[in-house]
Amino acid sequence: MTLENKKITYYIDGKKETIEVELCNTPWKKFRGLMFRKNSPPLFFDFNKVIKLSIHSFFCKPFKAIWLDDKMHSTRVIDVKTWKPSITGRGKYLLEVPFVTKK
Repeated sequence: MTLENKKITYYIDGKKETIEVELCNTPWKKFRGLMFRKNSPPLFFDFNKVIKLSIHSFFCKPFKAIWLDDKMHSTRVIDVKTWKPSITGRGKYLLEVPFVTKK
């Protein structure tokens, strides 16, 4: 994937969802994720094969982590709070969706 932004469709508990995401397709974007971002669109990570992946939430606002299999079906969904050292899931793709804060 070479585009910076893209709409993706995935399935969570059998329900179809479509959202616009920012592709994290470089080592820097994959490393940074949601860290230090005040406002961010949902981020989409492609790992090219199904893997077990641990993430953290240091320097991040709360977000929803959604691991997806090769058919874009959720394998794990978790609400992630700030400063969690290790959250693990298995999938080919990962979505990090920031929670929308009300003003």
